[in-house]
Amino acid sequence: MPIATPEVYNEMLDRAKAGKFAYPAINVTSTQTLHAALRGFAEAESDGIIQISTGGAEFLGGQYNKDMVSGAVALAEFAHIVAKKYDINVALHTDHCPKDKLDGYVRPLLDISAERVAKGENPLFQSHMWDGSAENLADNLAIGQELLAKAAAAKIILEVEITPTGGEEDGVSHEINDELYTTVDDALRTAEALGLGEKGRYLLAASFGNVHGVYKPGNVVLRPELLKDLQEGVGAKHGKAAPFDFVFHGGSGSTEQEIATALENGVVKMNLDTDTQYAFTRPVADHMFRNYDGVLKVDGEVGNKKTYDPRSWGKLAEAGMAKRVTEACANLRSTGTKLK
Repeated sequence: MPIATPEVYNEMLDRAKAGKFAYPAINVTSTQTLHAALRGFAEAESDGIIQISTGGAEFLGGQYNKDMVSGAVALAEFAHIVAKKYDINVALHTDHCPKDKLDGYVRPLLDISAERVAKGENPLFQSHMWDGSAENLADNLAIGQELLAKAAAAKIILEVEITPTGGEEDGVSHEINDELYTTVDDALRTAEALGLGEKGRYLLAASFGNVHGVYKPGNVVLRPELLKDLQEGVGAKHGKAAPFDFVFHGGSGSTEQEIATALENGVVKMNLDTDTQYAFTRPVADHMFRNYDGVLKVDGEVGNKKTYDPRSWGKLAEAGMAKRVTEACANLRSTGTKLK
């Protein structure tokens, strides 16, 4: 199947919310990690979301002349071609984009999709993220209003992060402290500024103690039950049950119970990057250690081309990451839910 149309993407999100499951959103940095994510979704018979961060896009643009837009566009165009052979629906998304990178990433990509839609085509990406967590909430929401209007005009869903997520991702970092919890007042101000769908659909990355990256058990206190408070607080004022479509950031390393509670309270998308990076790299490290004298020309020998051929270890990396994606689908209850 092709990349999800705007209509299919909306249906995916609606079904996830109604069925209390979520789609893994897998960060990719190459055509190979893209295939690993697609394979994992297909093996789990789950639709899904593939996303590119600013750092990932810059990497994709090449180290000779780094450019986020060309990197993101190139992989998106590639995905539009190769995704057709996988019997699932996949949405393309751009991950965290802070204020200082909007002009070099999200805004140009929105313009590209707007041009496509004007010609009767579908947008290149199905959603984009505005990460205003480093700004005060008033400025964050003001920029969110501008981007939401542009996104809606291009048939794109916007994701907004209104309060900090701990840890570090692509240069955006926040301390792990009590500020990592969104309040009902924060949510009410968001609904007032961005509406509840009438101004365009958006996904809300609320903070409930989330932390990006790697952390040991006990170092982070997740409170996914807080999402219920946000739903009820805003829902009561606006007369709308469960008004938000939530995103779970910093999902790597979360317990099954924490994930289950988040799903019950409206999470429809959960980001995975750290765990899938490790799942991709671990088989490569194993291959290199096992075939040390083959991948290197040691002591004047010629090595073994079959072991240093990138395809030999690349296939193992793809399989390892795909397996982790299928596990994510199971944890998020999306296994077997693909649209027919």
